[in-house]
Amino acid sequence: MYPLILHKSLTSEKWSSYSKGQQILMIANELNRAKNWIVKEENKEVNFAYERAFELIDLSIEDPKWGIGLKELLRLREIIGMLYLEPKKDIQFNKLCYSSLIAFSHESYNLMNGK
Repeated sequence: MYPLILHKSLTSEKWSSYSKGQQILMIANELNRAKNWIVKEENKEVNFAYERAFELIDLSIEDPKWGIGLKELLRLREIIGMLYLEPKKDIQFNKLCYSSLIAFSHESYNLMNGK
């Protein structure tokens, strides 16, 4: 794993101690932050949120518990990369990524939907 720049105090070991659902919610939090910055048309801040999401996704990719679901996680990373490169940020596409991510696990889905 490359040295973390935005989550300096986070280690692979600490990240892997979180459940898949917890990891998903922390990544989703960055997508939610990006959405809030898209509304304010602050593209630099949107990209910072995406960069933080990239770091967390990369930590998840290294986590063995993602054996099932790794392909979806890699695809999400690719799509966020597309969003990152777009000069005009697409809030609807960001929301779709957020919703899809939450649905990756029963735990995160249930937590977000009050179940």
